[in-house]
Amino acid sequence: MSEVSMFHLHSEYSTAGDQEQAISNLMEQIEAGQERCILMGVTGSGKTFAMANVIERLGLPTLILSHNKTLARQLWQEMSELFPKNAVEYFVSYYDYYQPEAYLPGRDLYIDKELQMNERIEQERFSTVASLVSRPDVIAVGTVSVIYGLNPPEVFQQNHIRLEVGQTADPQQVVRDLVGLQYRRTTSDITRGDVRLRGEVLDIWMPSRDDPIRVRFGWDGIERIQVCEAVSWEPLDEIEEAWIHPRQFYMTSEDKFGKAVEDIEFELDQRLDYYHSKGMELEAHRLEQRTKFDLEMLNEVGSCKGVENYSRHFDGRKKDERAYCLLDFFSMCGEQFHGGAEKYLVIMDESHVTLPQVGGMYGGDYSRKLNLIDHGFRLPSAFDNRPLRIDEFQDLIPQMLYVSATPGERELRHLAELTGQEIPENLLHVKSGGGAGTAEYDKRKGRAMLGETLENIEGVVRMEIRPTGLLDPQIQVRPTSGQIQDLEDEIRARVAVNERVLVTVMTIKFAEEVAEYLNRNGFKAHHLHSEIDTIERTEIIKALRLGHIDIIVGINLLREGLDIPEVSLVAIFDADKEGFLRNERSLLQTIGRASRNEHGHVLLYADKISVAMEAAIGQTIERRSRQDEYNIEHDITPKTIQKAMPVMGSDFDDLMAGVAGKGKGGGRRLVAKKPGSKGVEGFAKKYGLGAGSWNSTDSVLDNISQPEWVIAATDVITGVDEPTETIDDRFKLISRLEKEMKNAAARLDFERAAQLRDRIFQLENPQ
Repeated sequence: MSEVSMFHLHSEYSTAGDQEQAISNLMEQIEAGQERCILMGVTGSGKTFAMANVIERLGLPTLILSHNKTLARQLWQEMSELFPKNAVEYFVSYYDYYQPEAYLPGRDLYIDKELQMNERIEQERFSTVASLVSRPDVIAVGTVSVIYGLNPPEVFQQNHIRLEVGQTADPQQVVRDLVGLQYRRTTSDITRGDVRLRGEVLDIWMPSRDDPIRVRFGWDGIERIQVCEAVSWEPLDEIEEAWIHPRQFYMTSEDKFGKAVEDIEFELDQRLDYYHSKGMELEAHRLEQRTKFDLEMLNEVGSCKGVENYSRHFDGRKKDERAYCLLDFFSMCGEQFHGGAEKYLVIMDESHVTLPQVGGMYGGDYSRKLNLIDHGFRLPSAFDNRPLRIDEFQDLIPQMLYVSATPGERELRHLAELTGQEIPENLLHVKSGGGAGTAEYDKRKGRAMLGETLENIEGVVRMEIRPTGLLDPQIQVRPTSGQIQDLEDEIRARVAVNERVLVTVMTIKFAEEVAEYLNRNGFKAHHLHSEIDTIERTEIIKALRLGHIDIIVGINLLREGLDIPEVSLVAIFDADKEGFLRNERSLLQTIGRASRNEHGHVLLYADKISVAMEAAIGQTIERRSRQDEYNIEHDITPKTIQKAMPVMGSDFDDLMAGVAGKGKGGGRRLVAKKPGSKGVEGFAKKYGLGAGSWNSTDSVLDNISQPEWVIAATDVITGVDEPTETIDDRFKLISRLEKEMKNAAARLDFERAAQLRDRIFQLENPQ
């Protein structure tokens, strides 16, 4: 265990069910040096809480990997609440929209790169890296973005400035040092990445901070360092020391920059010789024109479009050598604060999905780059601007904990290999560690593999007893004939007792048709699938929890991480159809959505019992029996999970206001532009949500939750008798919004400025 343990878990609850034995078993394996461990926890067993306990007891910096941004954010919020005194960071791709550069030879179609960056996420990435090089108690929640390239940790750490109270320092020299870190010097309003010196007062706004820092100098050096509010500059906190990191993720010295340009020119000459020798004059001309333009831009302004494709030259890496990534920062954190580069832990959540995703990134990137390079759009060095290969990823991680309700075949084989066990016959065709190539079933025997494999591999830590005493749901198989009518009767029974229903189908069209049919027959239903944007998905799920709708009809979104305690019935159409959506793991995950309610029930509509159905039903019945025995032995009565109700529109309101929540322990952060979708507003109007507050004539933006003092201030204007302080608060809000509107216009972010203008108009002219 680490000698420096600074993680403090804060929770009103202690371990329950079989959490304690699972945590103890995992700690034994990790402390014994086992490189890969597996935690198999059923839905609702408290896997996140178990992960938090492992982090606290181990006392090492930890990276938690998730397979999508939504679940990563959910994990980040939970960890922020459990570790309010530690650095809980969020590291995902900072693109809201990303269309990579590509070439389709069959159509002779070149597709240029398009992207829309999210400023808030970029800020959080900065915060993650800054924490890893400056403190020992870091928990970062990330996605596959962690395997993409960054500057070496040494560059980020060496290029920083430490300022402390009592330090002898000249303000002009500090400004020069900050400009050397690529900060912009300004004499007017300050934004992220700017510094401003006025007399003996130096203002610095780091890209990773919500609030700027004010440094006051005296005769003997630095007298005070304050964290200030971004608009009013009122002091929020007094600190003794500030660690100022570079303005940009990517930095290079002047010498390295010049050498990189020379190497690009040399590579261009070699590649042109190759094309000419092959008679590929079009490709040679194309590459020469593009690369020389990029070189001209690099020499003139220091950057160019697609500069990341030359990263090998700027990093000084050899051909095929991997780039540095976030894992290298964890290694540095372990070495600097915990006594060894291997002193960190990676937890892979929903590993049966996340590991294949990590393994597939390199292949997709390589095939896209191959077309670009073969046809003269990029130099071969573009290959080295890439994510990690799966073998590189596995080699970098000293210890990893796979977490899933249904561990994948890759994880199971990897565990068997590393612990010296005989590999079960049905895993011999599987590449361990996340490589490509696996089948769900052993086709020679026609048997599902998960249950059989678990019997033949030792060391898988299980959590199957829920702290709430809830049992796995009851399962019934019913014929497909008349399935819709049969489902209607079941839905009526649930609606009558204020419970909710999830229905999962095979196609987008069928999901929409079933939802529409149920609506025509008097039910409140809505479809949910990949063509619905993320914000509207969140609002639909909130509406289900609140009872504005009773049924969601979906496809593959009703699986990992969906936490809706009000759902007591899950119906699965076409349950016997073999394939990804109805394999053993998918069925178990979908069945798990009904396991957070004491009346949980699952209906499988099928005309035969498939291999996957048999395996999923068998495992569920077996677990339910063990759970029931445990409850009887410990006199436990199952109780539906109690979870605070959400606020409709709060996420959308945050985005419109230009802020987003930071979790229980934090405030709210400035974010980027709002999405252009009107989906939530249309959804609200369709269902008349809120009995008057979400009616068909008002805009969602006029009704969704706002701070109470803002609403009170608006009431004053409309004639409601309120204290004078609320009027002052309202005018303070307008003043702050006006300043932010001007700042947005100065940044040429006119869309944001227009949104703020409209919000000011609403406050000044209430209806």
